[in-house]
Amino acid sequence: MLDYRLQTFLTVCETLNYTRAAKELGLTQPAVSRHIRSLEVEYGVPLFVHKNKRISLSPAGTLLMRHARTIRSDGELLRQQLKDTNAEVRELHMGTTKTIADFVIGRPIVRFLRENPDLRLHLSVSNTTELLERIRQGTLDVALVEGHFDSGEFDFCRYSTEEFIAVASAKHAFAHEPLNLREVLNEPLLIREPGSGTRDILEKNLAAAELNIGDFRRCVEIGSMHIILQLLEADMGISFMYRAAAAEALSRGSLRQLRLCDFRVKHDFSFVWNKGSLFADTFRKICRELRE
Repeated sequence: MLDYRLQTFLTVCETLNYTRAAKELGLTQPAVSRHIRSLEVEYGVPLFVHKNKRISLSPAGTLLMRHARTIRSDGELLRQQLKDTNAEVRELHMGTTKTIADFVIGRPIVRFLRENPDLRLHLSVSNTTELLERIRQGTLDVALVEGHFDSGEFDFCRYSTEEFIAVASAKHAFAHEPLNLREVLNEPLLIREPGSGTRDILEKNLAAAELNIGDFRRCVEIGSMHIILQLLEADMGISFMYRAAAAEALSRGSLRQLRLCDFRVKHDFSFVWNKGSLFADTFRKICRELRE
């Protein structure tokens, strides 16, 4: 179980306000202050910086927050494993991004569950930003993500390396075949919502070419890759996505890849979990089993 002072500390980290933290915890504000002061005395460092009646984490506080989150997450998983010592069922809370869920992980999950018949799997599907936050909060044990993450905060295991491509309807008539990113800026861009790994990858690679999403003539933001694919086939714009998402439509010939000389991108799909977790070897083993 997480030390009550660390639970107080994490609540203050999340609210950056002693009064709100006290309300969430059902404590008085002086009690919250005593818990934080007790930790600062024990570790011999300030955990928060106080300035103009506002607080922020100190470097030491940031480090403790990451370790405390790992302890909280490990504690929940350990509690479940201890409870299931004599039971037939083990439990795993896992997350995956929408593109991976729809186009990549289905068959591996089928095989994985057949090989682990005693496992009770809770599989959540969301975007990268939300999955990472749930790992921080301890409501997910591990997640398979496509977007960027801070390797200083999370441990990880590479699942696969995927090609990220520009695509358009096979019937789309360009004024002339585009050769680079600037030559597609006049096309409508079909794009995922903020927080999605697909959008994150695109934004970072556009920035490398000194461009951004706002440079396209028109942007249509959609929270479903399946709908984006339908709009692409209806010739409603162009998009950028993992080849795995477009593979079926590319093989049918309803979509085609735009081969842009300044957009040759590959990116890893990765399993991520809280850094320093006691269950790191277990998570790596799950990654290997799904990958194989």
